[in-house]
Amino acid sequence: MADLGSVPELLEGPAAWIGVEMAGRSDEWIVRLSGDQVAELEAAARHFLSLGRDIGEITAADFPLPTFSAYLSSLKDRLLHGIGFEVLRGLPVASYDQRMAAAIFCGVGAHLGSARSQNADGHILGHVRDTGASSANPETRIYLTSERQTFHTDSADIVGLMCLRDAQSGGDSLLVSALSIYNRMRRERPDLLALLFEPIATDRRGEVPPGQEPFTTIPVLSWHDGHLTVYYQRQYIESAQRFDSAPRLTDAHREALDLFDALANDPELHVRMRLEPGDIQFVYNHSQLHDRTDFVDWPEPARRRHLLRLWLSPEGDRELPDVFRQRYGTIDVGRRGGIVTERTVLSAPIDVAT
Repeated sequence: MADLGSVPELLEGPAAWIGVEMAGRSDEWIVRLSGDQVAELEAAARHFLSLGRDIGEITAADFPLPTFSAYLSSLKDRLLHGIGFEVLRGLPVASYDQRMAAAIFCGVGAHLGSARSQNADGHILGHVRDTGASSANPETRIYLTSERQTFHTDSADIVGLMCLRDAQSGGDSLLVSALSIYNRMRRERPDLLALLFEPIATDRRGEVPPGQEPFTTIPVLSWHDGHLTVYYQRQYIESAQRFDSAPRLTDAHREALDLFDALANDPELHVRMRLEPGDIQFVYNHSQLHDRTDFVDWPEPARRRHLLRLWLSPEGDRELPDVFRQRYGTIDVGRRGGIVTERTVLSAPIDVAT
């Protein structure tokens, strides 16, 4: 069993927030864009689109923001060192075509970090919508379904979502602090908490880098360089047990994972929000877990729920333990994250679900 002696008894700081408290402080993390800020973002998008280049190539220099860039610099600091999430609200996406919306989203992302591949095909712009797939298929990524996702992390430093269209019902976004879960488990069940610092197999769901196992063995929790880092997807942990070479989950491991899930789902600990069309949500993946409730979509295809997604790697981020090379390939700050296989070629598809 892992030793908790090197980890503090209590993790403190702005990222160790409690959901019921954070819900009452929404004016701190829902930021309504001004008319001038929207105009500046639209002008930058029109400039980039006039260059006739693939949106996957966008850089901060290609997306000039004379005044709003300073705000995005402060946003990056709040993600890395503050509460770890924020929602930008007020973009009139109903008046944009999908290319305009994607240019704004990717341009904002370029001011925060470098975009990383989100699947084996190298798509740096993801489309989150129900494709009719089922998580019962071990090769299916959960975001391609309408199912409840469960609290999890993604394979990137920062995860961004832009809401283009909302579902008819459901599809709420939930966030929880990994630090707050740690604090509760440390106080109530330190024996189970210690098991989460041990290697645990997580299924790659068929997206396997060259020379790697079809699963990773990264602990749910890692303590490195003075930071707690979380890596978690319970459904993929369970499906990794289909591989004979994967480390076996014991009853004690499952008890620890069950308590971790129960605390994440405790309404006192997590915060719930409903993303509106035009919202952009950014979440710091190493201190927060995110989730989405199941949803019922509109019958008309043109109205169905559709979000764009970015995975970003910012400069100035924390160092990660070496074990993350299994997932990221490299742990170099500003260049890590994403999914890379033998067939990966980076691109930003605009009009397809991925």
